[in-house]
Amino acid sequence: MKPAILTAVFLATFALVPLFADDFQLSILALIFLFAYVGQAWNLMMGFAGQLSLGHALYFGVGGYTVAVFAQIFGLTPWLGMVAAFAVCGLLGIVLGSLGFRFAVRGVYFALLTIAFAELARVLFEHWDFVGKTGGLFLPAVTAQNNPLFSLRGSATFFYYALLLSLAACWGVAALLVRSRVGYYWRAIREDEEAARAIGVPAFRMKVLAVAISAGLTGIGGGWFGLMSGSLFPDTMLGMRMSIEILVAPIVGGLGTLFGPILGAFVVVPLNELSKEAAQHFNIAGLNFLLYGLLLMAVILFAPDGLWPRISAWLRLR
Repeated sequence: MKPAILTAVFLATFALVPLFADDFQLSILALIFLFAYVGQAWNLMMGFAGQLSLGHALYFGVGGYTVAVFAQIFGLTPWLGMVAAFAVCGLLGIVLGSLGFRFAVRGVYFALLTIAFAELARVLFEHWDFVGKTGGLFLPAVTAQNNPLFSLRGSATFFYYALLLSLAACWGVAALLVRSRVGYYWRAIREDEEAARAIGVPAFRMKVLAVAISAGLTGIGGGWFGLMSGSLFPDTMLGMRMSIEILVAPIVGGLGTLFGPILGAFVVVPLNELSKEAAQHFNIAGLNFLLYGLLLMAVILFAPDGLWPRISAWLRLR
């Protein structure tokens, strides 16, 4: 099935879900769309360009705080905050990528650099009075006079459709990029950077571009998360746990594929929610991380390329 047709079927199907789903189910689906969105953003950098980031919470958290500051402190529409989040996080990605790639920091060492930047940002935000330090930054409660199209806050149905459209837009951008010359450059770098340089691929610029686009898109995802939750805390937005949650879905679904992060989110997010309830019921701390580990082990053993490549191969055979 062609990507355009698959996208149309996906949107048409899920556009009808609010007709028979309740608010709790819509909230879970909105969360699935959100992590499919940020998973797709992370997948552009890792799955297609081959640059491992284990600190994507840096962009997620900075983007979330940027949107919240625009809305809560400056009193501006979050639309402007989203634009600013993309710009600020994209610039952060350029700085981090340029710093790492200029000094030939690659592979695991680049991943460690991303963790270091994310942890540094978390510590700074925990001691920054402007954003509430560890006490958090809270958005005002939604009132009856609220206009969701202006405040980007509303009911579960509003967030459902907003994140569904955001995911579709990210999917479209990713599809255009990976089928363009830039996408071919990224895959050449992923497979063999030295060979790519030898045939004239501008590896440094392409890698920095991958980090910048991935960071900017992730920043918008962080903005949506802050608007949904209504409160932002440094450990939640910038912690290592968020970095893990961002990357698990695309790994489970299939790196280097357009539909993999979406499929992975539909597996990982419900599993995470169920494990949280089970952890509270049985009083087992960290149960979701245990289940993440078991899930990743199962994927490595039975579907090392992820779930979607196996499913798509079966569909082609059918």
